[in-house]
Amino acid sequence: MRSSDELDFTPAPLDRNAPLYVAGHRGLAGSAIWRLLENQGFTNLIGRSSTELDLTNRQDVFDFFAETRPRYVVLAAAKVGGILANSTYPADFLSENLQIQVNVLDAALAGSVDRLLFLGSSCIYPRLAPQPITEDALLSGHLEPTNDAYAIAKIAGIYQVQAARRQHGKHWISAMPTNLYGPGDNFSPQGSHVLPALIRRYDEAAASGATSVTNWGTGSPRREFMHVDDMAAACLHLLEHYDGPEQVNVGTGTDVSIKEIAEAIAQVVGYTGETKWDTTKPDGTPQKLLDVSKLAEAGWRSKISVADGLEATVQWYRSNADTLRR
Repeated sequence: MRSSDELDFTPAPLDRNAPLYVAGHRGLAGSAIWRLLENQGFTNLIGRSSTELDLTNRQDVFDFFAETRPRYVVLAAAKVGGILANSTYPADFLSENLQIQVNVLDAALAGSVDRLLFLGSSCIYPRLAPQPITEDALLSGHLEPTNDAYAIAKIAGIYQVQAARRQHGKHWISAMPTNLYGPGDNFSPQGSHVLPALIRRYDEAAASGATSVTNWGTGSPRREFMHVDDMAAACLHLLEHYDGPEQVNVGTGTDVSIKEIAEAIAQVVGYTGETKWDTTKPDGTPQKLLDVSKLAEAGWRSKISVADGLEATVQWYRSNADTLRR
């Protein structure tokens, strides 16, 4: 049942001393959120690695919530990957993400968590959704086949958050970020997304003196890229300023072609050879640009340019070569 306190809710600054659990705090998104929260003066952050807490184990998750009793939760934990990984292991992406989400959201409900942000992905939207994509495009068409299993899991998470709001009056929210990159990314050839894969490929080519690099597809698809520190800032802003059942797009509002981003990365790493395109490989969604009007209405806009973000990410990649996820 919804109490009168839950009905009379206005977003406000979070208590910096209250326990706040970041699920997935060592991943790309979660680690950026953790860094920001530390910098913003949060003193009671809670995080567990996957070896310390298996989020697919329901009893362990409930025991963890009973022990730590977080007041706030950011659900950034997920099994993620690029086109190759999603196409090869769709059952794993669907099952594991559903288990993580259901366990954490149910435990948060049982633990009376005040404020929760569920972090999804822009892949929830139809493959051929009108551009830029507004939040109401959800479930208006067919998903991109190369990552539909992951998308279905994230859509289920949105609906579970909405259900908790309707049935229990919980002021939980969902944020759907665009393509993220930055410190802590996955640079493995098999599991990475397009931008970190390109950074590794071009950097290795520059170091070895290779005369050519071959990328998947035609290079024509357009993508929106957002530095992960920008995403983290947007999420904290939403937690403190937004309340509503509809998911909020988190992006920059601008996009570039894969060919353009490849050329930019080649320049940053110092690669001067030829770039070839293997057109027998899939392109994925032709264009994916988010409409960020709702985020702007909530009072936040992206601040890190692609040029600045790429420079910083390449520097981080080179500085952390020995400890990268590969």
